[in-house]
Amino acid sequence: MQQLQRILRQHEKKILSLENVVGLGLGYKTIRGRTTNKPAIIVLVKEKIPDEKLSKNNIIPKTLGDTPTDVIEVGEIRLLAARVEKARPAKPGMSIGHYKITAGTFGALVEDQKTGKPLILSNNHVLANATDGTDGKSAIGDAVLQPGAYDGGTSSDVIAYLERFVPLVKSSGASHCAIANGFEKLINSILKIVKPDYQINFIKRTSSKNMVDAAVASPIKAEYVASEIVGLGEITGIEEPKIGATVQKSGRTTGVTTGQIKAINVVTKVILSPKEEAVFYEQILASPMAKPGDSGSIVVNDEMKAIGLLFAGSNQATLINPITNVLKLLQIKL
Repeated sequence: MQQLQRILRQHEKKILSLENVVGLGLGYKTIRGRTTNKPAIIVLVKEKIPDEKLSKNNIIPKTLGDTPTDVIEVGEIRLLAARVEKARPAKPGMSIGHYKITAGTFGALVEDQKTGKPLILSNNHVLANATDGTDGKSAIGDAVLQPGAYDGGTSSDVIAYLERFVPLVKSSGASHCAIANGFEKLINSILKIVKPDYQINFIKRTSSKNMVDAAVASPIKAEYVASEIVGLGEITGIEEPKIGATVQKSGRTTGVTTGQIKAINVVTKVILSPKEEAVFYEQILASPMAKPGDSGSIVVNDEMKAIGLLFAGSNQATLINPITNVLKLLQIKL
């Protein structure tokens, strides 16, 4: 291999200068799909082009010294930061978000059930800033950025406008009652004198149910989005979750990861912010497979059938909205 290394270094400048070449290395010759034990100089190209379609100066030699060459098509090699870069068309698995949030994940390209219009699917807290519809956190028509603001998205990166969302109803949150707020202010003014290190906050509790954390946005142009999920491919259908099944997702932060469904029909409390909590029903619990920024990822099985929409988790678990509930409540289809 040392001799091959010398040949490689001797010819690398010339080979890398060829129009279609992006790299070269050491390996073994592949013949009709089978790797032989014959050493070869591996030449990496953007695409395989027949010699007759190349100019004479750009044809890759069949040998370098006495060593055969072998050509491998690898495409254009880029840093794997594509998920957080601006892309048109943008694909599921990439960074996206309401202009007021940091960033989440473009989950899937779906269709409006009535009109067939293409829509971007993700979480309410990704596309609509975790709104309950009355809190002023977002409004229909708000700008959605790709990439999300955390990843450098600005007003020049608007890819869509908020179309609709399923409200996120908090089971506890800051009180908006004038009487409660007045009483809170009075108590805190007293505490400031007797216990200056303490403060009281009144939290409003409600009996509320959430089924999904989901929203859709309407792309400015249809050609600005594509349906193929980064690293996974096209969705082939939908399927009910099964305990023990292996699932996977493609997310903005951790890319493609896999997990296993641990429980279904889960009722769980989810912390939305330091002062806000919501209860979700009929959820899917999976092993840990996501980090912050992966919210909104579509979760699929080994056959690329959609199982659900990832929306929350911890270092020990992942929570997923069943896809059937998402489609029904948003009036969309895959």
